[in-house]
This record gives sequence, C-alpha cells and structure tokens, in this order.
Amino acid sequence: MSGAWCAGLLVLAFACRPSARQPPPGRPSAYDPAHDIGTLFADVQLSGIFPDSKEFVDARPKAAPAAIAARYDSARRANGFVLRAFVDQNFVLPAPAGDGYHSVAAQGMVAHVKALWPVLTRSPDSTDPRSSLIPLSQPYVVPGGRFREVYYWDSYFTMLGLVRSDRTDLVKNMLDNFAELINTLGHIPNGNRTYYRSRSQPPYFAAMVGLYARATDTAKALPYLEALEKEHAFWMEGAEQLTPGQAHRRVVKLANGVVLNRYWDDAAEPRPESYRPDVEIGQTVPESLRATFYRNARATAESGWDFSSRWMRDPKDLRSLETIDLIPVDLNSLLYNAERTIAALRLFRHGAGDSAVAQRFNQQADARRDAILAMYDPKQRYFFDRRWRTGELVTDRPSLAAAAPLYFGIATADQGKNVAARLEREFLKPGGFVTTNFASGQQWDGPNGWPPLEWLTIEGVRRYGRADLADTAAGRWLTLLQHTYKTTGRMMEKYDVVNLRKKAGGGEYPTQDGFGWTNGVALALCAIAAQTQACNN
Repeated sequence: MSGAWCAGLLVLAFACRPSARQPPPGRPSAYDPAHDIGTLFADVQLSGIFPDSKEFVDARPKAAPAAIAARYDSARRANGFVLRAFVDQNFVLPAPAGDGYHSVAAQGMVAHVKALWPVLTRSPDSTDPRSSLIPLSQPYVVPGGRFREVYYWDSYFTMLGLVRSDRTDLVKNMLDNFAELINTLGHIPNGNRTYYRSRSQPPYFAAMVGLYARATDTAKALPYLEALEKEHAFWMEGAEQLTPGQAHRRVVKLANGVVLNRYWDDAAEPRPESYRPDVEIGQTVPESLRATFYRNARATAESGWDFSSRWMRDPKDLRSLETIDLIPVDLNSLLYNAERTIAALRLFRHGAGDSAVAQRFNQQADARRDAILAMYDPKQRYFFDRRWRTGELVTDRPSLAAAAPLYFGIATADQGKNVAARLEREFLKPGGFVTTNFASGQQWDGPNGWPPLEWLTIEGVRRYGRADLADTAAGRWLTLLQHTYKTTGRMMEKYDVVNLRKKAGGGEYPTQDGFGWTNGVALALCAIAAQTQACNN
C-alpha cells in the first residue's frame, strides 16, 4: 500500500512539499526543518538518502537555515550536483543516543540497566537557534537509539526504574522540565523537538507526580499543581463551547452531554520525522481526504500507538486511520487519574478556595468514570474504544488498552475480574502479554509486546486480585528480557512475545535498543519478590 510514490522521484517533490507558512504563535525561535530550509527539506526527505526521515530533522545546520536554502537553490542547478554531498557539507548529522556504549559481558541485566542511566542521561541543554531541539534546563533521560530527546509517556515508565535505582533526584529534574514545557508551550509535546510541537502524548504527568509523591512525600508534589491544572486545561480546551455531538481539538461532547477526550494534532501535513512514508501513503489517498489522513497519522502518533489495527477501519490498510473519530479508553483513564490527582493535591494544600476546586475536579472525574464504565461491553466482558459520532463501541478491536481502567482503579470488581480472565485467556503468550491478537504488520499489534503495556496490564490485574496472573506474566516477560540480554547484550524497545526466537518487527524504523522504558519496567518488576529468580538468572 505504501508504494514508492515519491521515493527518489524529485519530479513529484513539489506536490509533496509542506507549504511555506509563518511559525505558529509562541513557537520557540529554534530551527523548524520542515519550514525553514525551503525546497531542500522535501528534496532530501523524498530522495531516500536517509532511510529514516528522522535523521535529517535532527541534523544541525552549519549556517543559518535561510542561507543554506539560498545556497541550495543555486547549487542544485549546476552540473554534477550531488544532494548527499551538499547535505554533508551543510549539516551535522546526529549520532544515536548511547552510541559507542558496550555492555560488560559479566554484568547481569539489572546491573546493566543501572549502568545505563548515565549513558542515557542528557545534561541541561543550551539554547541553539540552529537545532530542532527544544532546550530543557534540567538533566533528563532519553530512550536510546534514534530517540535522542525526551519523550513524554516513555518518561513515566523510565521513572519507575529511576525510583528503584534511588534516583528520585533525576525524577524531580524531569518533572521540572515537563512543568517548564507546560508553562512555556502550554503543554508537554510528544518530545522536546520543534517538529513535535503540534501534538502531545498520553498524559502521564499526573501519574509521574503521583509516583514521585509516593517515593518521597506528598508535599514535594505540590510545586507541580499549577502545571497539572494547566495541562488539564490544554486537553480540555474548547469543551465549554461544545454542544452535544460536537468535537473541538482534543475534546468531544457526547449526545448525553458528557465531555470526553480524543487524540488530535494541530497540523494536517506529513510528519517531518516520518515525512517520506507519510507522503508515499498520502499520495495514494484522494486529494480531498489527504489532509484528514495526515491529521489521523499525527493523532495516532500522539497516542503513542503508532501504528496499530486499533486505529484503522480496515485493520490492514493504514489509509483507513480513524483515530480522531475514536474516544480511547486508556486516554480517558489517564485524564480521570489527572482529575483525581489535582483534587487530592488541592485538598492536601487546603488553602483558600482549594476545597471548591477539588470538588469541581472530583465531579469531572466522577462523570468521566461513569463514561469509562460505559465503555465496558457486558457481552464481551471487556473495555473498548468508542466512536464518538455514532456512539458504538469498537468491539472488534480488543487490545491491551482495556487494562488502563484496571491500572487506575476505575473498573468495578466484576469488570476487573472479567477483563483479567480474558487477558489471561487470549492475550497471555509465552513472553508476556501481546498488544493485540491481530498480525497487521504494524508494530503496535501482535506478535509484539511493549514494556509500558506489560506494566499496565500486569499491575492492573494485580490490583483486581489476580496476583497469580500478574506474577506469571511478569515472570515470562522478564525471562524473555533476560534471554535477549544474554544473547545480544542489549535492552530492546519492544519484543516478540509469541515466538521467543524472533525479534519484534513492524513500524517505520528498525527496533531500537537502549532502552528507557524497558529498563524502567524491568527494574520495577524485579523489585517484586516473586520475580527474584527471573531477575537473577
């Protein structure tokens, strides 16, 4: 389906280029590669000289972007012009995060993970107008490989391991950075790159603050209360103006008047970091629908599950993405947790007006909880996403997203019991829980298992009385991680949990190693007494 529409064919480049535009209000004065270097951007991305589109958007121009663009417009007309040589002369290409680090053969997996924290930690950034990096003022942990910047939802699962490594100082640094992003940009972007500015990721900031509070004390969470409320306002922006059956940005109002959330992106053009694959597929979509496809692709990137049959009308056709038409059960579980967290911190502070604000947030959480409970199908005994336009549950797409209402304590006791039973029956595989049971070729489908979803599912079923299932799944997952580590000396981004002899696949880039959230979840699971043997093998 993603045919070679623009690959290497510069005659199509004009049609595939993003249009020139003024930077959006408030955008950092840093380099925005898709819009600052003219025709060079699309020509490079579509030429195929970089198999991974992210490499070029992370490259640093050696001169002012406008000067390089002018130089290119002149140079490309000359006989013998070589595009790759021009790029090498005018840009500094990025190195993978953790590049050059080699594991110590005698180290066990736990010792290896703890030794990786300084390798994956970045020092505070300096402001550089020629970099696409949005600078952060405190140290932070990156995932590894092609992911050279901080990532929003990854960081919660990384923090699980930092807490187990007695690095609450680094957790605080990262929370300070996220609060800074909220205060300066209005939200936490997908990652601290200018090209991620138009979208966020699953809103785990409240869960991070809760984790930090439990690891230290509640009073240390209070400095983040203002940022928590600002982030909540970002996700709820426009809600008050909606009438039933309407949507605006990340909010939708159902026919019964309940306001819930969806994933969204403020832009409707190819993602700069995945430019070539987006354009190739976009060219196979009718022009009248192309902007909607790009918006859906970007919204799916905001979900973190990019890509999965979960988001597609036709689970084998990426062109059928319908992400902006769905109310995700896990997203709304996260926002429920944020509302409860804000209310709890307001009551803990107990200042003037705090009780009234806490009551308002608790009322929002109560209404959201009722709506999430209604996303449980009693016949299938499982939680599903909902199509907000029609109100129907997407019951043909069961996935590990159903674990979120368990992890955050939203499900009733019976619902939790029933969901856990189905997870055991259909999703538990030899290496842990599989994301979906549909093999679409997309990376957020079977046969892949992902560390964040393993953690949510394992601890979700544990919360509902299934410690036996939680320990079985954790043991299988850790055994798989141990085997892969012994074989390769690396911690991977994702794993094949069905065939333990194969590497995970799918997606727009090779499986990465490093790897922040894998390290964090491994240490958190290894801290559970039942997993001592799996972690020490």
